[in-house]
Amino acid sequence: MTDTPALPLPRVESKVAWNLVAFAACARATAELAAITSYGYFRDELYYLACADRPAAGYVDQPPLSILFLSAWKAVFGDSLVALRVPPLLLGIGAIVLTALLARRLGGGRVAQGLAACAAACAPIWLGMSRYYSMNSFDIFFWALAALLLAEILDVDPGREATRLWLLVGVVLGLGLENKISVLWLGLGLFTGLVLTPARRWLNTRGPWLSGGIAALLFLPHVLWQVANGWPTLEFMRHATQGKYKAFPLPWFLKEELLHFNLIAAPLWIAGLVWLLASRDGRRFRALGIVWVTTFVILVVNGNAKPEYLSPAFAPLLAAGGVAFERLLHRGRSVWPASVYAGALVLNASLVAPFVLPLLPVEDYVAYAKALGVAPSTSEKKEIGLLPQHYADMFGWPEMAETIASVWRTLPEADRAKTAVYVYNYGEAAAVDLFGKRLGLPPAICAHNNYFLWGARGQKPEIFLVFGGRREGHERVFERVDAGAVFTHPWVMPYENRRTVWVCRGLKMPLAEIWPGEKNFS
Repeated sequence: MTDTPALPLPRVESKVAWNLVAFAACARATAELAAITSYGYFRDELYYLACADRPAAGYVDQPPLSILFLSAWKAVFGDSLVALRVPPLLLGIGAIVLTALLARRLGGGRVAQGLAACAAACAPIWLGMSRYYSMNSFDIFFWALAALLLAEILDVDPGREATRLWLLVGVVLGLGLENKISVLWLGLGLFTGLVLTPARRWLNTRGPWLSGGIAALLFLPHVLWQVANGWPTLEFMRHATQGKYKAFPLPWFLKEELLHFNLIAAPLWIAGLVWLLASRDGRRFRALGIVWVTTFVILVVNGNAKPEYLSPAFAPLLAAGGVAFERLLHRGRSVWPASVYAGALVLNASLVAPFVLPLLPVEDYVAYAKALGVAPSTSEKKEIGLLPQHYADMFGWPEMAETIASVWRTLPEADRAKTAVYVYNYGEAAAVDLFGKRLGLPPAICAHNNYFLWGARGQKPEIFLVFGGRREGHERVFERVDAGAVFTHPWVMPYENRRTVWVCRGLKMPLAEIWPGEKNFS
């Protein structure tokens, strides 16, 4: 049985409900600004700053776009917490606006746009991903922008010219790939959606193929970097999925998605998915729903993919849910049902906000989580302490650098010139680079992710200050090992706590021979 063309529906040109969208965006911005300097630099933020000092066409664990942007941003605004967190805040607001505009393009009026904007602003995972600098806030923005452009295209008859829109989609997909490789899922979902729906008629036009060509061309510099460096990201992804992340069986995965987008919002986005996939009015936009389904299937089949990886695909579901709820709850009558529902979304978001946004002093947060029965958690195979990992990784970095510097200062001045600092992961290394520089420490040497490619960074050390590890392990590599200061902090991850700074002398073999075996892409 073949699909018959959908009957043309009148193009809806409702006004943008800017007052409702602005209210949702301002409320979200107010919450984020209240916590913009709380706790401290996140581990990944420190790493981004380190990478931004070394612009390149790629990095072991990510494409370059967000880092190149940060390099330019930092040159103008500096590397303070406020400067670092303004871009993700603005991108988060942009995603809210795009979701509301998408609801309008799907045929929604004021109620639909308001509900979509409210749900986007109240989504805990989107709030959490825009609280610190990373590629994730860019990723959500690019997916939402691509969805809006695709909705514009799907609302146009294939007989009409839409090449300009397809070219814009190609640019967005290409930039998205230069930010995060998972945009390939968006591309695959789009192609699947075109094949499986009446929108396949677009495949007979040049638009989709030009779009794919532009995306591939924009992504080419990073592909060439991967080739030149032996495809390190594939090794990184393999190690991360096999050894770093926990397994997420389907029931657990679904539970996390319900929590990530505000439990009260579940009826909204589920209705949006049904509206896109099964309703007559949503038929012309069905490809958007298939993008979500395709991404969902990829992640579930993987088994070790973090549930948060699905979060960028939700903008069409939130927007379509706003349309479905507008037609169910409003239909020209009172807006009170939708207002009450929006109020429930905000109330639930207020209760869960401290779990994704550091609004409370850390002692108060621990008490709050305990009162609600929420235990600390991590998606990685690591022991957890009093805080969830996304908060624990915001503590201890200046203190760690100071502990290492305290041992550095005990060395004779003649020894300092031939001493290097060796650490085991990129968070520690980036902390030494940022905070240690102010304390007189040399750049960190580390074999984790892109630090491995940077090697000894021009140093030829004879003495090493090694942060962590065991004496017996170091004695297999060095002639002499002496214990220095011990780093302790109440809020850091347990594996970072109670770490000794070892003073190690007399390498038993050249560093160049040891280095290849130290590589840690994970």
